[in-house]
Amino acid sequence: MKMNIATIPGDGIGPDIVREGCKVLKTIGKKFGHEFVFTETLAGGAAYDLYGEPLPAKTLEACCKSDAVLLGAVGGPKWDSLPGKMRPEQALLGLRSGMKVYANIRPALMFKQLSDACPLKKEVVGEGLDILIVRELTGGIYFGDRGRTEDGNEAWDTERYSKTEIERILKIGFESAQKRQKKLCVVDKANILESSRLWREVAEGMKARYSDVELSYMYVDNAAMQLVRNPGQFDVIATSNMFGDILSDEASQITGSIGMLASASIGDSGPGLYEPIHGSAPDIAGKDLANPLATILSCAMMLRFSFKLEKEARAIESAIEAVLDEGWRTGDIAGNSSQREALGNKLVGTKKMGDLVSQKISSM
Repeated sequence: MKMNIATIPGDGIGPDIVREGCKVLKTIGKKFGHEFVFTETLAGGAAYDLYGEPLPAKTLEACCKSDAVLLGAVGGPKWDSLPGKMRPEQALLGLRSGMKVYANIRPALMFKQLSDACPLKKEVVGEGLDILIVRELTGGIYFGDRGRTEDGNEAWDTERYSKTEIERILKIGFESAQKRQKKLCVVDKANILESSRLWREVAEGMKARYSDVELSYMYVDNAAMQLVRNPGQFDVIATSNMFGDILSDEASQITGSIGMLASASIGDSGPGLYEPIHGSAPDIAGKDLANPLATILSCAMMLRFSFKLEKEARAIESAIEAVLDEGWRTGDIAGNSSQREALGNKLVGTKKMGDLVSQKISSM
């Protein structure tokens, strides 16, 4: 099976971690008899430096023609002074819109081997955390009407949703819940926002189709509190673009490390967009310090969602579990100074961690 993957290393640690993701995919290809063909493209600050824009047309074209896209990270202080439309982060919005990937699926999973890295008390997290956040990705306030008055003293951003946009996200939420613990929580701000009240109306209209799923609602401020007070109550969360952006980052922190969390952005057809949820971390770029596991886990999601290769996806996840079981750690998941010292030569860098995962896959 031949699969064409467009890669966007991007900025900061992006090239470091994408390299390891590709390494692991090549190992999967060799192990299971698949051929992965990689086409590297530019987006973000790297594209702006070379072409004067964060998302060149040829990058979007290459992504849309591929079978899947693997993205590292974009942005950094170097480009903070650019006008809004030229900032590296605009590449993300352009990719999501241009590729028509409207749903972002973010698992917040705490690996049992990393439970000590969780900032919450053990009596709060219990046996672990496994939350799935389904975030709307191409609508809402990030894509709504915006502007400033001529004198620059006022600015506005508009939250706007259609029933169609909401329904397709909730469909993924309900169907995901059916495969898990059968609980879906719709997070909104329906006591204040008209758009949130529409989310509830659509959910109420759909729930009869998913009678096996327990549907609940929660205001976003309460949800933010409950994620640290009692995260185990959540199974699947479905929410808007902005709320999902914030809550998924919070969920990543309570699992122990943002460097462990993957994401998949998908639509009705066409290639999916796969990326770790952490930022570009320019201060450690090129220093062999970044944790590549979130990117490698994103590759597992790519195999599962875009290529329907469940066995191969599980091979990556099992390999990561095995590497963690053996005590190998990158700096972000190594614990405090005494724990780091105890690790000895098992405190490793980006390349070594990628090698370890690849070796485990090969030996399975």
